[in-house]
Amino acid sequence: MACDSLVAVTSVIRSVPFGIFLVSCSVWCGHAQQSTQSLPDAPSAQTQAAPPATPQSTAPQSTANQSLPDSPDTQVHPAQQPTGPTVLFDTSMGRMTCRLFDKQAPEAVANFVGLAQGTKAWTDPSTKQKVSGKSYYDGTTFHRVIPEFMIQGGDPLGTGMGDPGYLFKDEFNPDLNFDVAGRLAMANSGPDTNGSQFFITEAPQPSLDQHYTIFGQCDDASVWVVKAIARVNRDSNDKPLEAVVLKKVTVIPAGQAIPAAPGGAGVSAPGQPH
Repeated sequence: MACDSLVAVTSVIRSVPFGIFLVSCSVWCGHAQQSTQSLPDAPSAQTQAAPPATPQSTAPQSTANQSLPDSPDTQVHPAQQPTGPTVLFDTSMGRMTCRLFDKQAPEAVANFVGLAQGTKAWTDPSTKQKVSGKSYYDGTTFHRVIPEFMIQGGDPLGTGMGDPGYLFKDEFNPDLNFDVAGRLAMANSGPDTNGSQFFITEAPQPSLDQHYTIFGQCDDASVWVVKAIARVNRDSNDKPLEAVVLKKVTVIPAGQAIPAAPGGAGVSAPGQPH
């Protein structure tokens, strides 16, 4: 399936088989065949200086009540909270639990749930045959993992070049960004080229803000699983040398209890029992 490749103004994503690399450029690429679903390489840490302290006023305060208009620059936007179903990613290295942003990214959520449950038809990227009634994600692998950045999966080919045979548009929310760890988002190869591939971050990634559709938030325990997966031995294209398998994806409707993880074991935070 053809995908658009993105080359951004300051941090540009260039797609290549098995890996995607960060480049700097100033033009957008045109339509490209068989482009990988991409993310930039892990951005380098940047030190941000704290704003200067505001001096306290020495003017006497008036005893009369004075009203001032709200300043738009100081208004605090409440953090976006997911209210949709919960997704359980049972992998060969443990379970990740993520709740979906059904209000902020309804199309991405509906697409992911439909593919996971087998209720949405898709095209097998290897045989080009239509498939229905079968989960798209079960048995796939995480084909790209980078410590301090993210893990990427959702491609039956395991190369970064597979898609479900269709694309859909981005869904950006100005108040929903990569400001916390555990963001679940769609990978892409340019604007409006979402399909099936996804990634989960292990740390804040502000360079990705408003470039990738965020459709879920994973809990703290899941971030430890992400960290563990991101640190397996991998090749020069960041593909694990030993496959990390996404054994099963389960969608739990909002309000329903979460079943126990298979085997009751997985990756735990340091100092915590398995």
